[in-house]
Parts: sequence; structure tokens; C-alpha cells
Amino acid sequence: MNYLINGPETGLRASIQLPASKSISNRALILNALSYSPYDIQNLSDCDDTEVMTKALNSNEQNFDIKAAGTAMRFLTAFLSKVVGEWTITGTERMKNRPIKILVDALNYLGARIEYIEKEGYPPLRIFGSALQGGEISLAGGVSSQYISALLMIAPLMENGLTLHLEGNIISRPYIDLTLQLMKQFGVKAEWNGQTIKVLPQEYKPVHFTVESDWSAASYWYEIMAFSPNAEIELSGLFKNSLQGDSAGAKLFSQLGIGTTFTNNGVVLKHNGNVCKKLVYNFVNEPDLAQTFVVTCVLLNIPFRFTGLQSLKIKETDRIEALKIELRKLGYLLTDKNNSILEWNEERCEPEQKPVIDTYEDHRMAMAFAPIALLQPIRIANPEVVSKSYPKYWSDLKQAGFKITEIE
Repeated sequence: MNYLINGPETGLRASIQLPASKSISNRALILNALSYSPYDIQNLSDCDDTEVMTKALNSNEQNFDIKAAGTAMRFLTAFLSKVVGEWTITGTERMKNRPIKILVDALNYLGARIEYIEKEGYPPLRIFGSALQGGEISLAGGVSSQYISALLMIAPLMENGLTLHLEGNIISRPYIDLTLQLMKQFGVKAEWNGQTIKVLPQEYKPVHFTVESDWSAASYWYEIMAFSPNAEIELSGLFKNSLQGDSAGAKLFSQLGIGTTFTNNGVVLKHNGNVCKKLVYNFVNEPDLAQTFVVTCVLLNIPFRFTGLQSLKIKETDRIEALKIELRKLGYLLTDKNNSILEWNEERCEPEQKPVIDTYEDHRMAMAFAPIALLQPIRIANPEVVSKSYPKYWSDLKQAGFKITEIE
């Protein structure tokens, strides 16, 4: 199935209740389970990733299929390694090609017993859950923050706690901060000094917890605003002092002409008239915003140089390559370097007449490209992928006046 998307025929006016944060929801679910909490988490995300996590944590089964949910794969692998029993965990074909060796090696070193069922270094996994000794371990700071978060969340329940040394440059630092802040809310303290995080043996405490709205999802509405000079957009549920690293997107979008006013309910977006001539930014702390800013910049004809993108190679797809391929269809030639840098200096090529944007089983590809409909009709393949993080994305676009037609 493909969607043909056209922008609103009249001025864009929208008041949107954004989805709950997937990053916070998935961490809170693990922490809620580790605290044996009797309370349900409020405003839990209704995305695919959170749904499979909830199902697994509430299940009496021993075999789990987490589909395409990378967060669930990593967090549950760590969680199940300390739950007495024998478990298997698998996912989609793409998931079976997403590396997990670093996390498995770390867990096995700390006392777990995890085996590969098919291919060395990749899911599916067989996990023999038991008490973990813990101790001291070193990891490259450049690995996925989800590996680090997975270890940290179970750290207080290890017999010797965990001392984690992060070597080299630490990427996605805000996601590690987010994990530690949430652990603190559930009663566990950690010390982060320099490159070392130390978590002593402790017990989690049950708490009443409400999830804030998702700043990553908000980025697509900022993009929509950037393409709509006369739009009026209000986004509900966002916090000014957010735990989410992607809240940095508001400040970055101010360089693309979008101002943010915080209200009691969320934010109101307005044009500030200040558009930079070239955008240079290191996305090492906000990799999930990269696709939004790449698409926004090229369509606004703003050259850019984005660094810190090394984690994009192991996301739902190779996002660097996917962006190059799909934007070429629209007439833009991007270049990349060192698997971590993406730039555009106004290089063009002949665009396809009726391009169809492939989404590569990646929700963020669909959501980052859809706003182009404000500038030209755009076709999106497999639009259902948005269910991974923002299931109501298409209905919210319709509410804002976009016309969406299902085509073959």
C-alpha cells in the first residue's frame, strides 16, 4: 500500500495531542516491572514498540517475538537475563540482522548465560535467566545508548552492582541521562563521574508515573511549520524542562525560522523570520532528529553539514544510505563520509516524475518525508510503519487539512 499525500488547500491550523514518549514509556515499563509496582503507568505510548514490551512483561510465555522493536529487543534481553527461567526472544528479518553482540557479551561477562539460536552476534537469542553477579566492565562510549541503558536498569539488582567504564566519545548522552533520571524517580541512585557510571546494589520503589509527550514526534510538526509560512500549530503535552534529549530540536529549529512558546498545555509554534544560510550541527546526542532536519534543510534549500550520525547505520535501516537514495529521487544529491557525516551543498540531479518514497520498515523515514506534501504531492510506500512510534500520525495530518489517498 502507498499513500499519495497533498497539503491543505487552505491555511494550516492544527492543535495536536502528541503521542507519549516511546523512550520514556519503554524505560518506565522495565523500571515498573523491576519495582514490582502495583500501579499502572499513565499516558503510556500506544506505539508498536511499547505494545510488544507491555505484552512481553505481562505474558506467562517463555518465547517472545518483539517484531521490529529494537528498544524492546535490547531492554528485554537484559531484563530476562535476571529473571529465573529459560526464554527465547526473536523478531523480524531486519531485527535478525541488527547486531546485539556487544550487549550479549557484556551480560554474559556479568554473569548471564545467553546463546545465539541462529547467527552469531544477532537475534534470535536463548536466555537462561538467573541472578547476575555484576561487577566492573568497560564499553565503548560510541555503542548504542540502548545497550548502556539496558545494563544500567538491571544494575541495582546485580549482587555486586555495576561499575561501567565508557571509553572514548560517548554518543547519545541524553538517552543515558534519561535512563538515570528515570531510575532516580523509581528510587535508585547512580553516580556518573567522567567516563564512569557506578550503580550500587539497591531496590526499586513503586511510584505513580505519568509519561510526557514525545519531542521526537514534535519534530515533524516543526518541519510542517517550516514549510508553511502562515501555519498556526499548537502541540500538547510537551514539557519545557523535559527529560528527553530530543527537546533540543526546538532550539535547533529556531535557526530554521521556527520559534517556540511554552504554555501550560505544551507549545505554540510561530515563524520568527530568522533562517540561517547553512546549518552545521552535531547530532551525536539527538540521532533520531537527523532525518527530520535533513529533509527540512534540502526542501528549504539550506545547505547543511551534520556530524555525529554513526548510530544511524544500525537503526531500523541504514538511515544515511536511505536518505541519500530517497532524496536523489526528489533531485537532491547528498554526500556522506566516515559513516557518520552527511552533507548537502546544493548539489542537484534530475528528479523522478512521480517518485515513491520507500520507507525501509523505518517509521521516521515515512514521517520525515510526508510534510513535503506542503510543497509538492508526495507518495509514501508502506505508510503503516508509523505505528512503531506514532500510530495516529496520518489521522493527525488529516486533522490538520492534509489530503491522504490510498493508491496502488
